[in-house]
Amino acid sequence: MNTVGMKCNVRAARVANKQNARATRVVQCRASANNFVEKVKDASKVAAAIGASVLVAGSAAPNAQALTFAEKQALTYLQVKGSGLANTCPVLDDGVSDLKSLKAGDYNISKFCLEPTSFEVKEEAVAKGAKADFVETKLMTRLTYTLDEISGKFKVGSDGSVELKEEDGIDYAATTVQLPGGERVPFLFTVKELVAKGNLGQFGGDFIVPSYRGSSFLDPKGRGSTTGYDTAVALPAAGDSEELEKENTKSTKVLKGSIVFSTASINSATGEIAGVFESIQPSDTDLGAKAPKDIKITGLWYGQLS
Repeated sequence: MNTVGMKCNVRAARVANKQNARATRVVQCRASANNFVEKVKDASKVAAAIGASVLVAGSAAPNAQALTFAEKQALTYLQVKGSGLANTCPVLDDGVSDLKSLKAGDYNISKFCLEPTSFEVKEEAVAKGAKADFVETKLMTRLTYTLDEISGKFKVGSDGSVELKEEDGIDYAATTVQLPGGERVPFLFTVKELVAKGNLGQFGGDFIVPSYRGSSFLDPKGRGSTTGYDTAVALPAAGDSEELEKENTKSTKVLKGSIVFSTASINSATGEIAGVFESIQPSDTDLGAKAPKDIKITGLWYGQLS
């Protein structure tokens, strides 16, 4: 499924057939829950229904409708292939909003999933005297930007405090968006080494953002951090000039980002927990040659506690 050029504007929507209806964010390039004809239990019928629905954005490609964890597990590989479901997080439709139902203790969190529904880039204002603000973008990456199968530690205190430590999983995804003016901004969507603290209602913290490219990457002039030329071969005399220093001296410096999670629903019986998140992290620096831009990512998250 190809979403190249689709606008990923976010709108508020009410998720249908939920015991505790809650406002959530749904990416505009996915059909609303109201357009999805009644959810069927039979796996083959689910796949057929997915293939029949159409994107709101106007594309003729099939959309990926959010399903619960049990419904996704009932599908075969061929039913998931090409449907976009692999890029979605499960939804929790039988949870409760009473967060106190989760008992205090040390938990392992697994199947931790983050599904972005909006990407915005901070741009300098055009008008004189105006402040820089986040602007909407077009997603240029195919449906491979969701983080999934992340595991870690989830500690709940007797006072309702929460501490989350990310340990392993598919915790990064190379993504590219396009600004209204046509400039493309690549970045590494990630939550590596996340340590988040707070309460059950809202918790957040910092994580590291590795370099978008590795130290062995060579630019078009053959320059790299650990291999390749030291300077551009065509400019040997000007190789050490100050104006070319950033281009010649490659850097894979690790940067930092921050994220805030809001919990919307919990199912104490199954250990499922879900909500929304907002993350701000730097973009690619082209191995130190460019200043990073701030990327704001909002979306849905899901996990299982045991």
